[in-house]
Amino acid sequence: MVVAAFDFDGTITTRDAFLPFLIKAFGRVRVYRVLFSLGWEGVKVKVGLSTRDQFKDLLVGKLFPNESLARLKNIGREHALDIRDWCRLGALERIQWHKQQGHRLVMVSASLDLYLQPIVDELGFDDLLCTALSVERGVCTGLLKGANCRAAEKVSRLRQLVGPIENIELYAYGDSDGDAQMLAVSDHPAYRPFED
Repeated sequence: MVVAAFDFDGTITTRDAFLPFLIKAFGRVRVYRVLFSLGWEGVKVKVGLSTRDQFKDLLVGKLFPNESLARLKNIGREHALDIRDWCRLGALERIQWHKQQGHRLVMVSASLDLYLQPIVDELGFDDLLCTALSVERGVCTGLLKGANCRAAEKVSRLRQLVGPIENIELYAYGDSDGDAQMLAVSDHPAYRPFED
């Protein structure tokens, strides 16, 4: 089996999709107020005393509790329409090439399924491995469902999906340190291959 694993933000797109989604969902003032309240945690991440995963947990915990999943999915679908204009032509061409070869296409991203699922469907990916929200009875709990899908978690999710990575031929595309482990286990690693 040949698998092509693509990171999303910065690899397929020219920019991050998470913050713009938060602003659409909660408004600029509220989002920046929350980010300001987490300023010290951001400093700790920069100096290595905390992690991006911990920061994201805190951010989700402040913004998402008691939010309707249906409302967020609607905003996610709207956001996906905007994101289409941010996709890199080279990435879209490479995705099409893998499809023509009959390779299994997997998107592996720390971004949220709320807006990634419509994009995955439109681009013809076979699988989506990403960060998701914990939901009870249609309402967000303010927690993530499982781990944030970045760094080592990307490799773990790929293994859960396809089995031992040694038994497949893996193409991997990424643009950040959050993709380093996925690129390291790939037969064909591509770091920032679509940037102009």
